[in-house]
Amino acid sequence: MDRRLKSTLVLVAAILGFPALAQGQPAPPRPSPSPANQATAVTVPATRIAVIYSQYFQDPKTGIARFTALLTKLNGEFQKTQDDLNATAQRLKGLQAEITTLQNGRNPSPTLIQAKIDQLDQQKRDYQRRGEDAQAAYQKRREELFTPLQDDISKALDAYAKTRGITMILDGSTMPLVYASEGLDITGAFIADYNSRNPAPPALKPAGTSPK
Repeated sequence: MDRRLKSTLVLVAAILGFPALAQGQPAPPRPSPSPANQATAVTVPATRIAVIYSQYFQDPKTGIARFTALLTKLNGEFQKTQDDLNATAQRLKGLQAEITTLQNGRNPSPTLIQAKIDQLDQQKRDYQRRGEDAQAAYQKRREELFTPLQDDISKALDAYAKTRGITMILDGSTMPLVYASEGLDITGAFIADYNSRNPAPPALKPAGTSPK
């Protein structure tokens, strides 16, 4: 959670909690505004709102290039693990088919069939454990690769808004928007700006992408 948002939540919680602490005590009388106070104009800050759809940052064709490049790198690191798991899955299917054939044979051997079933059960447990270990390792590595990028994008978006006088950005990918004019959507413009300032390194460029 963003520190500023966290601080705001703490402040709101303190404000909301105050009436409970003061329960049972009469509220002080509200002073009547003097004519001078009534005539004082209230300054309303000018607000410029924009909308962004962060889900499109990861679009492989039109999104942020570094996202796609890092995903390609991540999948490449785990390709051998995925291939091994796929091969094991095929062997399990073959063993299951063999058991079915033995069970449907003319002279089924209960001893042989049970041995095959035990073998299949053991290999299934090993396959599941390896799959869980691979998934945990994949998620850990994904966080290592993508967390710095997400932080950098957040800082870039903040700078993008400040230089253009934008005071509030709503993320349509994380909150429901009843209506937003197309003119408020800065997703494409921000992605283009970020990519121009932060191109994917040659070593991380997606397959088929020629260096500029």
